[in-house]
Amino acid sequence: MIRIKPFNAVFYNKEKVKNLSSVVCPPYDIISPVQQDYYHDLDPYNFIHVLLGKDIPGENKYKRSKSIFNNWLKDRFLIQDTKPCIYFYSQEYNIRGEKKTRLGFIALLRLGSNDSPVFGHEHTRIEAKEDRLKITRNVNANLSPIFIVAKDKQRVIQRVFAQHIKNETPFMETADNEKTVHKIWRIATPEVLNMIESGMLKEDAFIADGHHRYEVSCAYRDELKEKMQGRFSEESSFNYTLAYFTNTDQRGLSILPIHRLLKLDKPLDLDNFLAQLKKYFDVEEVKDKSRFFFLMEKGGQAEHLLGMYKNKRYWLLRLKNIKLLDKLISDKPKEYRTLDVSILNHLVFKDILGYDSANRDSLKYSPSPQDFIDAAGACPLSIAFFLNPVKMEQIIAVALNGNKMPAKSTYFYPKVLSGLVIHKHEEI
Repeated sequence: MIRIKPFNAVFYNKEKVKNLSSVVCPPYDIISPVQQDYYHDLDPYNFIHVLLGKDIPGENKYKRSKSIFNNWLKDRFLIQDTKPCIYFYSQEYNIRGEKKTRLGFIALLRLGSNDSPVFGHEHTRIEAKEDRLKITRNVNANLSPIFIVAKDKQRVIQRVFAQHIKNETPFMETADNEKTVHKIWRIATPEVLNMIESGMLKEDAFIADGHHRYEVSCAYRDELKEKMQGRFSEESSFNYTLAYFTNTDQRGLSILPIHRLLKLDKPLDLDNFLAQLKKYFDVEEVKDKSRFFFLMEKGGQAEHLLGMYKNKRYWLLRLKNIKLLDKLISDKPKEYRTLDVSILNHLVFKDILGYDSANRDSLKYSPSPQDFIDAAGACPLSIAFFLNPVKMEQIIAVALNGNKMPAKSTYFYPKVLSGLVIHKHEEI
């Protein structure tokens, strides 16, 4: 059951901010240090100055974010909507030469309870949660929406778009650096709001992106609930969090794999490593890069298949027998141990290479295979591993059974921009 409601969003004032593309930015957790510098320099009113402030000696970056946010509100660079709305959101993008459109909406999501659970599928890290909790305490707002996927059995999202949005002029429109076109419409009509709210009541909510933000929202709610004591209301704004909702329609929903680059602590005996891999995998070398990725994608539709790159050579690793997993990953449920990323983590990293997962500095993640081909070529101690994308039904199966996938298992594309709409909590 998904409990949602409209809200009075905070957004950039069109009269003062003429170019929306210069002030929005990606979600904080995918911004690299280089991108952080880029967005900081792009515009003095870019949302990154609030969302992901730089570390400056002698300054508290969280208090700085609070000051910036409040000053922008005071000077009306940011303004608040005059009435509660749900904000319909479309993203038009290209992936592998195919044009797609993902439809959804942004609203407030009631934080999970026994009668309204929200299902997550990935483990979270304490450091990231502490960072986001500090900025939430200071700014007293949800700065970026979490990303929720629902089956949408009544096709509410498509029906709202076709009946009420398709022929209307967007309230906001911008394009990002990846040429994705983002459009926002305000929905304030009571009948349409009710259609969306009642339609979502019969759905389960699955977190696609934003596990840290969701857990931080719950922690912040618990803090304020204890502080307010008897004044706490179930309808308090901090008992909700900002969320983007889309459905499992494969025509618009793209899930990319997240590849791995492992840096070893000593040179690899490649022949010995390949021999060890053959205990679990049929190992096939492929000379051509394009054919390698073609075969990997094709084979991944019907079998468990990993890819590997080292010394300018490519290999496909086909799992010999799925029953191997029952013995080698016996402490995990079936929906977990049959994930390709679990097979990589347990059979290759842990069993063969003896990699300690606590050593985070030696493992890097990226949705771009070329990044890791280049990196592995530049460092003799590095080896790149490639994965096929996790399927949505796998994510749902893991989440419904109360389990978690390994970290960095999914990359939903495109990302929802930060700075389009913000949820400012009521003052207490």
